[in-house]
Amino acid sequence: MVIDMKNRFVFLTVCCLIFLGISACGGINENTEVVLTTGFQKDEVFRIESASAMLNEVMVYLTNTQNQYETVYGDNIWDKEFPEGSLKNRVKETVLAKIAQIKTMTLLAGNYGIALSEEEELIVQAAAKEYYKSLNQTEIETMQVTEELIAQLYREYALADKVYQYIIKDVNPEISDDEARSIIVSPIFLGTYSLDQEGNKIPFEENEKNEVYSTAVTLKKQLDEGEAFSTYMQLYSEDSVRSLTIGKFSADNGQVEQEVVDAAFLLGNGEISDVIETSNGFYILQCVSTFDLEETNRNKIVILEQRKKEAFSQEYDTFVASIKKNLNEKLWEELNFIHDEQVTTASFFDVFDRYFIVE
Repeated sequence: MVIDMKNRFVFLTVCCLIFLGISACGGINENTEVVLTTGFQKDEVFRIESASAMLNEVMVYLTNTQNQYETVYGDNIWDKEFPEGSLKNRVKETVLAKIAQIKTMTLLAGNYGIALSEEEELIVQAAAKEYYKSLNQTEIETMQVTEELIAQLYREYALADKVYQYIIKDVNPEISDDEARSIIVSPIFLGTYSLDQEGNKIPFEENEKNEVYSTAVTLKKQLDEGEAFSTYMQLYSEDSVRSLTIGKFSADNGQVEQEVVDAAFLLGNGEISDVIETSNGFYILQCVSTFDLEETNRNKIVILEQRKKEAFSQEYDTFVASIKKNLNEKLWEELNFIHDEQVTTASFFDVFDRYFIVE
């Protein structure tokens, strides 16, 4: 099985925390019913329709993810406090979301009649053998795994990607230069806010705002009369940024406000914009280049991936809304990381990559 690196499990980046009722688009999915119930099998962490995830499956994902973090940041990373909450809980939720999505995709595979080929199954078996042989006895016993279980996980992992490729197969990869075009502008920015001691923005009163606008209009008039834009930018701009690259594809523009984007694309090389009002202040722009080839090519990749995500989300969200999901809340709350110096396995995902992913 050959998976293009550009498409490598993009569906997993469309994070769908289906047990929290969150859709792939990031909003609350009102049709997604979450049921916390009893009647689970022993060690059954969750059930999605007929697909179950057992404790040993979850521990493979969780332990490998834990050890990947510790390899980079050290094993004391879990003691640190973060504004977003406990890192441990966030990692657990991420693992839960990933496994839940893979299980859901295997159900979708049945709907589409998608299965792994004989060749792909042989690759699954080879990958499982390699990873299982890398485990020591403590890791095998602690995670309660067999080679057959590892093969099952790799099989579902590969099948999920195959379903994703099926869903996005009709997405048009042809994106024009104009659609993906990026331009470069120099900005003069005059703010209409102050900052309090905590760094929060305090908007100007109307009379203060009008004074800033009058200053911007005066600068614009002087620029039209021939004053050097670069000189005025250094003298008057309240932003240290001296060059902005702006793409037509708005998702690539970061913090650039839409009014600035719209005005920028009306300019030709060397042209200066009118005064542009935004929520944070007033801008005057000069167009440096109407076509940035490098950024335009990069935008094409971003736009294509966005189209794939949208196509996948539309199909996936509809399916998720129609199925029942049950979480063994008690077992999930009790589930913890393994802290054992003999348990260092972190190659589960890397082994998969070597067998299934190509550049």
